Amino acid sequence: MKILHTVESYLPAMNGMAEVVRQLSERLVQSGHDVTVATSAAAGRGEIDTRGVRVVEFPVSGNAVVGYCGAAASYQQFLLDSDFDVVVNFAAQQWATDLTLPLLSRIRGRKVLVPTGFSSLFSPSFHNYFEQMPGYMKLYDMNVFLSDEYRDITFARRHGVERLALIPNGAAADEFLEPLPDIRPQLGVAADEFLILHVGSHTWLKGHDDAMEIFRMADLTGATLLMVGMSLPGGCGAECRRRAARLNDSERMRRQGKRIMVVELSRRDTVAAYQCADLFLFPSNIECSPVVLFECMASRTPFLCTDAGNSAEIIRWSNGAGVLLPSARPALLPRHGGIVARIREKVRIMTGRSDDHAGVRAHGGGSARVLSEIYRDGERRRRMGEAGFDAWQERFTWEKIAKQYEELYRTLVAGGAP
Repeated sequence: MKILHTVESYLPAMNGMAEVVRQLSERLVQSGHDVTVATSAAAGRGEIDTRGVRVVEFPVSGNAVVGYCGAAASYQQFLLDSDFDVVVNFAAQQWATDLTLPLLSRIRGRKVLVPTGFSSLFSPSFHNYFEQMPGYMKLYDMNVFLSDEYRDITFARRHGVERLALIPNGAAADEFLEPLPDIRPQLGVAADEFLILHVGSHTWLKGHDDAMEIFRMADLTGATLLMVGMSLPGGCGAECRRRAARLNDSERMRRQGKRIMVVELSRRDTVAAYQCADLFLFPSNIECSPVVLFECMASRTPFLCTDAGNSAEIIRWSNGAGVLLPSARPALLPRHGGIVARIREKVRIMTGRSDDHAGVRAHGGGSARVLSEIYRDGERRRRMGEAGFDAWQERFTWEKIAKQYEELYRTLVAGGAP
């Protein structure tokens, strides 16, 4: 089959959505299919081995609500001129999908939407966008959801969208079953240190600040919080490094033998960090179906997470590999910026001129107590890790998930109903 995957970002980007599309695209190529990925332009992509996946770049940004910058018309003409058997849009609310929506009836091939959560469903500025969305979803040959109970599939059911499929995220067996060298010496982490891992790009939404505060408050000794993630323009990377330095210099942290490390690692070294971590801490604010939790399962790493996206559902799927952190009440003001800027932004949110992206927030003291309890119970951590690993091997390897997508595509191309 000739397959087109569209996504806002792809390699060398290392965010969750780019990883999902990479895993599916490369495995479909291995199965003999012709796969193209349409995505944003990115520096350094020409130096990367895309493993047989053809990548077509478009210098475009934005979405249907804020508008588009760049070669939007060129992308739309590419879609109209294309002759793929299947066209798959990954993630709504971004240009690669939003520019497709008005063309659905004119694009050749079967069309599939993977909404990935509808994170702005309740945002005032997206009201008109989501009023139109049910009509668009009914034009797709299939809508694929990562959860059976998150807001996007609930929205679809409420609006009478009938062509629905559930295919979860996962983690790759060929990455996580390969024993990698212990990365602790490379990072300067002793073998007897309790290593807590957090993985997430510095978007202000992955709970970096909450993770540091939970770690600071927890009753731990000889522990390191390793925060792995890409720094982004306008992101929280620099602030995280400054805050980590301040906390590392505090009397409490020095007395307890605790420290925070904020680093960027290659994909291989990130997998190695999963393999040698004692625990994963992920107090993220906004998610759909976090890939990092499946990667915890694949590496036998027990995890603590907020009730963001379908994290609670993943914990059930994993037979208890994770624990939900208690949630805090929503903050009165936005969390970032000076006090005047935060008050102004709050006024904009209240008057419908800006969106509230606060999401879920972990309760600091309650979460620190949960972390302290898990830290002291090595046998519980072992059982959690094994339960997650067994569930992952049974259902959630990318190898098995790619086969589900392949079967869906074949059925659609053959003209049948999955």
